[in-house]
Amino acid sequence: MNDPSPWWDRDVYADRRPFLLARGRILSALREWFRRRGFLEVETPALQVSPGNEVHLHAFATELITPAAGRKPLYLHTSPEFTCKKLLAAGEARVFSLGHVFRNRERGPLHHPEFTMLEWYRANEPYEALMEDCAAILDEAAKAAGALQFQWKGRAADPYAPPERLSVRDAFQKFAGIDVLATLTAGEPNRDKLAAAARAAGIATADDDTWSDIFSRVLVERIEPQLGHGHAVLLDRYPLPEAAWARPDSDPRLAKRFELYVCGVELANGFAELTDAKEQQRRFEEAMAERQRRYGEQYPIDNDFLEALGQMPPASGIALGFDRLVMLATGAARIEQVLWAPVAGDDR
Repeated sequence: MNDPSPWWDRDVYADRRPFLLARGRILSALREWFRRRGFLEVETPALQVSPGNEVHLHAFATELITPAAGRKPLYLHTSPEFTCKKLLAAGEARVFSLGHVFRNRERGPLHHPEFTMLEWYRANEPYEALMEDCAAILDEAAKAAGALQFQWKGRAADPYAPPERLSVRDAFQKFAGIDVLATLTAGEPNRDKLAAAARAAGIATADDDTWSDIFSRVLVERIEPQLGHGHAVLLDRYPLPEAAWARPDSDPRLAKRFELYVCGVELANGFAELTDAKEQQRRFEEAMAERQRRYGEQYPIDNDFLEALGQMPPASGIALGFDRLVMLATGAARIEQVLWAPVAGDDR
């Protein structure tokens, strides 16, 4: 059996080139869209003291060697978030970043260890403004790609149609028959209640599953595949335990967090940003304790970020997977098809 041809093989590259040309047009269109709205494009350093403090995100570690031969551990960032928020603390009001980020242990049709993230922030603006941005960005990307519809695995959506706003509670009730808020006791996650509800819905659980594990399993198995058919969906108002970066909603069990879905694919994750540094530190420490329990490791907390967070104005922020957007706009089946040069490895 012959090995697959490399990505730079002329025939292989010729098949990919139309996707890449569309990628360039979408990139230019979005940069212009942000420029017209007064956003400043910023460049953020990939090397960070902390790559982020989420339980299930895995970073690439490296080491800084000083001229005096001192050594300091550093990480490739999993998001430009820390730097962008520091820029908000410094006085910028509208910023966006279009750059490479890095996540280990992720590879598949929709995942790549190095990918492009579009992230933007609005100081002193509600997170509903980000929802309007999402609708406009789908429109701009479709026009740039010359697409009448977005496609993924036989699913289709009209990128010009207004997105539907659907609460997490309603989605769980509609697609899984679970009242997810009833599994919160005094605002705290009740693992046994959610496990029982999941099993009643025919979803398997394990004895060592946490409430968050079960929530994610229901979301992935029952909710996500149903979202974004015919039109985009904004899955809104997450339970507070699933929104480590977000401000609480008027209902204290909920947080101002939403995700954008198209064709069953999660495209973006948006928040009314938490600016309480002490609460953010508490959430980081809790997440890193859970990471230690699961993976036997944890990442440092960026205290400089926490200090900046305390000076940051109220803001809304969102991260969007740019490569996934290009995939949906062009009909590409795998993320490698829309990357100029995939990371070496099992990429074909």
